[in-house]
Amino acid sequence: MSEESVRVRFAPSPTGIPHVGNIRTALFNWLFARHHGGSFILRIEDTDVTRRVEGAVEAILESLRWLGLDWDEGPEVGGDYGPYFQSKRLELYHRCAQQLLEGGHAYKCYCSEERLDRTRAEMAKRKEAMRSYDRHCRHLSDKERTKLESQGITPVVRFKTPLEGQIRFHDLIRGEVVFEASTIDDFVLLKSDGYPTYHMANVADDHLMKISHVLRADEWLSSTPRHVLLYESLGYEPPVFAHLPMILGSDRAKLSKRHGATSVIEYRDKGYLPEAVVNFLALLGWALDDKTEILSKEELIRYFSIERISKTGAIFNKDKLDWMNGVYMRNMSIAELTDRLRAFLERYPPTKVERSISAEYVLQIVPLIQERATTLEGAADQYRFIFKPPTQIIKPESIPSEEKFGTPTVIQEKIDYDAGLLLGKKLTKETAVAALEAALQRLTDLGADWDGTGRDAEKLAKDAQSLEEVLRPLADELGLKTGEFFGLLRVAVTGRTAAPPLFQTMAVLGRERCLRRIEAALRKLGPV
Repeated sequence: MSEESVRVRFAPSPTGIPHVGNIRTALFNWLFARHHGGSFILRIEDTDVTRRVEGAVEAILESLRWLGLDWDEGPEVGGDYGPYFQSKRLELYHRCAQQLLEGGHAYKCYCSEERLDRTRAEMAKRKEAMRSYDRHCRHLSDKERTKLESQGITPVVRFKTPLEGQIRFHDLIRGEVVFEASTIDDFVLLKSDGYPTYHMANVADDHLMKISHVLRADEWLSSTPRHVLLYESLGYEPPVFAHLPMILGSDRAKLSKRHGATSVIEYRDKGYLPEAVVNFLALLGWALDDKTEILSKEELIRYFSIERISKTGAIFNKDKLDWMNGVYMRNMSIAELTDRLRAFLERYPPTKVERSISAEYVLQIVPLIQERATTLEGAADQYRFIFKPPTQIIKPESIPSEEKFGTPTVIQEKIDYDAGLLLGKKLTKETAVAALEAALQRLTDLGADWDGTGRDAEKLAKDAQSLEEVLRPLADELGLKTGEFFGLLRVAVTGRTAAPPLFQTMAVLGRERCLRRIEAALRKLGPV
């Protein structure tokens, strides 16, 4: 196979937002083209006008761009074999249909929808469900056709399928495939509205665009004998076929939304990394060996081959995707992950505060969450308490005068979580209040300039160490287990029972935030 001769295409229909299966097909085509130094063509098959979805084309392009699957020819790029929207190529399909009519390989069908429905029902009763049409118009005389056309009936064009024999073709994944001609009906090529069916347009375009290999989903295997017949009847050389294994859910049923399948755009919006998604999709039906799971895009291009594609269905495992995305996040430098987080928040900022956070501040936070996060959304959620307190912020004048710590000179925070979260399973109110008061006094006395902003990692580490040296002995003095005491402090400063390491978190939060939040926790518990 000549490297330059490899031309593959991804030909989605804009009848919905592209999902995992669609994009896996695009990825395999892209990897095959890049491995062989060939061309990857994007073609939009938009001839099913009744099922077009507004915005679907834009979603297709956006999905490919996000994953870095650049196309060599197609929309926005152009090429020598355009247009790349089938709706703009109708004249080509009409010429092909006319060629088939004149060659005796096709005929015009004038049957109404009502008659077709009755015919299908009758054939189903006779267990002839493999076919959907009884070939009623196949042998009409010229006189009969003229009469029907004089009645204003607009016919469809059907292919004249051989009544017997076998259709054979070689599939690079499945090997030799054989279909009996008797199981294939006289399928429609041109509809009455002048638009081609998938079969007609697909074959015509693959030939005219010089497609060398057709890598498509396994569900199209049963359509391939129709395409082989069309290639032969038109005098075209068929491409090489490879039908990709189906993607299954964990229960081995066809993949659906209940298995976690969704559009690629939704995965982006949930904070998955494009390189992790590419890696994950590549392993849905393909593998380098029985142990390698993390592969860069460059490695995938280098090693990709059809010979390594499985014949059996691939299992979609969202837990594995989460794990893999976490691996990619942990392998990033702090600076790169910070950039990704900021870019994610700028696209989908959950609060006004997060829209204005500085890169320097996020740099301090990322080391606290990098080991635990599996998505950018999850990472943002882990540190959201830093910007959005576990409280409702109130102004000084709205705080009652009998406040235990007096009217503050800075904004205070009124906790809106349940006090039971502070107490956990074992602490009493009296014990919790005493512990928080003692912690507040020690932290006030510490007087360190741990303001939580504009400091380097070394200073943050020192602050965290100082906090631990002050607070860890206090647990013993209070007669509390460290887990109980630290858990109480964690809820007080973060509003969560699970959060990044306590002392590093307090160092990043800074002195004023920590003191205010502990004061607010005491107000929530109320007087003893």
